[in-house]
Amino acid sequence: MTLIIHRNGDRPGKLGPATAFTGTVLIAPVIRTPEPASIRSVEVTFAPGARTFWHHHPVGQTLRVLSGSGLVALRDAAPQVIRAGDTVFIPPDVEHWHGASPTTAMCHIAMQEEPEGETVWLDEVSQADYTRPPEG
Repeated sequence: MTLIIHRNGDRPGKLGPATAFTGTVLIAPVIRTPEPASIRSVEVTFAPGARTFWHHHPVGQTLRVLSGSGLVALRDAAPQVIRAGDTVFIPPDVEHWHGASPTTAMCHIAMQEEPEGETVWLDEVSQADYTRPPEG
Protein backbone atom coordinates (compact mmCIF):
# COMPACT_ATOMS: atom_id res chain seq x y z
CA MET A 1 0.00 0.00 0.00
CA THR A 2 1.35 3.41 -0.91
CA LEU A 3 0.17 6.96 -0.45
CA ILE A 4 -1.05 8.96 -3.41
CA ILE A 5 -0.04 12.62 -3.18
CA HIS A 6 -1.08 15.06 -5.87
CA ARG A 7 1.21 18.09 -5.62
CA ASN A 8 -0.19 21.56 -6.11
CA GLY A 9 0.21 22.54 -9.75
CA ASP A 10 0.85 19.00 -11.03
CA ARG A 11 -2.60 18.65 -12.60
CA PRO A 12 -3.88 21.59 -14.63
CA GLY A 13 -7.42 22.89 -14.42
CA LYS A 14 -9.67 23.26 -17.43
CA LEU A 15 -12.54 25.45 -18.51
CA GLY A 16 -15.99 24.01 -17.89
CA PRO A 17 -17.51 22.84 -21.19
CA ALA A 18 -20.33 24.85 -22.76
CA THR A 19 -22.37 21.63 -22.78
CA ALA A 20 -22.58 21.67 -18.97
CA PHE A 21 -21.94 25.28 -17.84
CA THR A 22 -23.16 28.79 -18.58
CA GLY A 23 -20.47 31.46 -18.27
CA THR A 24 -16.81 31.13 -17.31
CA VAL A 25 -16.06 28.21 -15.03
CA LEU A 26 -12.66 26.76 -14.09
CA ILE A 27 -12.51 23.14 -12.91
CA ALA A 28 -9.43 21.88 -11.05
CA PRO A 29 -9.09 18.23 -10.01
CA VAL A 30 -8.92 17.38 -6.30
CA ILE A 31 -9.14 13.56 -6.25
CA ARG A 32 -10.51 10.57 -8.09
CA THR A 33 -9.84 7.64 -5.76
CA PRO A 34 -8.81 4.20 -7.00
CA GLU A 35 -11.19 1.30 -6.39
CA PRO A 36 -12.67 0.12 -4.14
CA ALA A 37 -13.20 3.77 -3.11
CA SER A 38 -15.34 5.82 -5.49
CA ILE A 39 -14.92 9.47 -4.55
CA ARG A 40 -14.55 12.11 -7.23
CA SER A 41 -13.87 15.68 -6.18
CA VAL A 42 -13.13 18.89 -8.07
CA GLU A 43 -12.64 22.52 -7.13
CA VAL A 44 -14.95 24.68 -9.25
CA THR A 45 -14.59 28.45 -9.60
CA PHE A 46 -17.54 30.29 -11.12
CA ALA A 47 -17.24 33.85 -12.46
CA PRO A 48 -20.19 36.11 -11.54
CA GLY A 49 -23.30 34.84 -13.33
CA ALA A 50 -21.75 31.46 -14.20
CA ARG A 51 -23.54 28.25 -13.28
CA THR A 52 -23.98 24.57 -14.05
CA PHE A 53 -26.71 23.16 -16.26
CA TRP A 54 -29.41 21.10 -14.55
CA HIS A 55 -27.90 17.77 -13.51
CA HIS A 56 -28.04 14.95 -10.98
CA HIS A 57 -25.76 12.33 -9.45
CA PRO A 58 -26.55 8.64 -8.85
CA VAL A 59 -25.63 8.76 -5.14
CA GLY A 60 -25.89 12.49 -4.43
CA GLN A 61 -23.39 15.35 -4.23
CA THR A 62 -21.82 17.44 -1.49
CA LEU A 63 -20.67 21.03 -2.04
CA ARG A 64 -18.34 22.91 0.30
CA VAL A 65 -18.22 26.63 -0.50
CA LEU A 66 -14.66 27.95 -0.15
CA SER A 67 -15.13 31.58 -1.14
CA GLY A 68 -17.65 34.05 -2.46
CA SER A 69 -21.40 33.74 -2.66
CA GLY A 70 -23.53 31.59 -4.90
CA LEU A 71 -26.84 29.91 -5.50
CA VAL A 72 -28.11 26.34 -5.48
CA ALA A 73 -31.57 25.23 -6.59
CA LEU A 74 -33.66 22.11 -7.03
CA ARG A 75 -35.94 21.71 -10.05
CA ASP A 76 -39.14 23.79 -9.65
CA ALA A 77 -37.84 25.50 -6.48
CA ALA A 78 -36.45 28.94 -5.75
CA PRO A 79 -32.65 29.14 -5.45
CA GLN A 80 -31.02 29.32 -2.05
CA VAL A 81 -28.02 31.52 -1.28
CA ILE A 82 -24.80 29.73 -0.29
CA ARG A 83 -21.72 31.44 1.15
CA ALA A 84 -18.13 30.65 2.09
CA GLY A 85 -18.11 28.02 4.85
CA ASP A 86 -21.49 26.50 3.89
CA THR A 87 -21.81 22.78 3.09
CA VAL A 88 -24.71 21.50 0.97
CA PHE A 89 -25.82 17.90 0.34
CA ILE A 90 -28.01 17.19 -2.68
CA PRO A 91 -29.69 13.75 -2.44
CA PRO A 92 -29.27 11.02 -5.08
CA ASP A 93 -30.90 11.59 -8.48
CA VAL A 94 -32.31 15.01 -7.49
CA GLU A 95 -32.13 17.50 -10.37
CA HIS A 96 -30.33 20.68 -9.36
CA TRP A 97 -27.94 23.43 -10.43
CA HIS A 98 -25.39 25.60 -8.61
CA GLY A 99 -23.18 28.53 -9.41
CA ALA A 100 -22.12 32.07 -8.62
CA SER A 101 -24.48 34.89 -7.80
CA PRO A 102 -25.07 37.45 -10.57
CA THR A 103 -22.54 39.86 -9.03
CA THR A 104 -20.10 37.72 -7.00
CA ALA A 105 -17.73 34.90 -7.96
CA MET A 106 -17.95 31.65 -6.01
CA CYS A 107 -15.58 28.72 -5.51
CA HIS A 108 -16.62 25.35 -4.10
CA ILE A 109 -15.35 21.83 -3.75
CA ALA A 110 -17.80 19.35 -5.32
CA MET A 111 -17.66 15.80 -3.96
CA GLN A 112 -19.57 12.75 -5.04
CA GLU A 113 -19.32 8.99 -5.04
CA GLU A 114 -19.60 7.55 -8.52
CA PRO A 115 -19.86 3.78 -8.21
CA GLU A 116 -22.68 3.55 -10.75
CA GLY A 117 -21.79 6.24 -13.25
CA GLU A 118 -20.93 9.85 -13.86
CA THR A 119 -22.89 13.05 -13.47
CA VAL A 120 -26.04 13.09 -15.63
CA TRP A 121 -26.15 16.45 -17.45
CA LEU A 122 -29.51 17.85 -18.53
CA ASP A 123 -30.77 21.15 -19.98
CA GLU A 124 -29.37 24.65 -19.52
CA VAL A 125 -30.73 26.67 -16.58
CA SER A 126 -32.98 29.38 -17.99
CA GLN A 127 -32.40 33.02 -17.15
CA ALA A 128 -35.82 33.01 -15.44
CA ASP A 129 -34.80 30.11 -13.17
CA TYR A 130 -31.41 31.73 -12.45
CA THR A 131 -32.84 35.15 -11.58
CA ARG A 132 -35.79 33.81 -9.59
CA PRO A 133 -35.72 35.52 -6.17
CA PRO A 134 -33.88 33.31 -3.65
CA GLU A 135 -35.57 31.72 -0.66
CA GLY A 136 -34.94 33.12 2.79
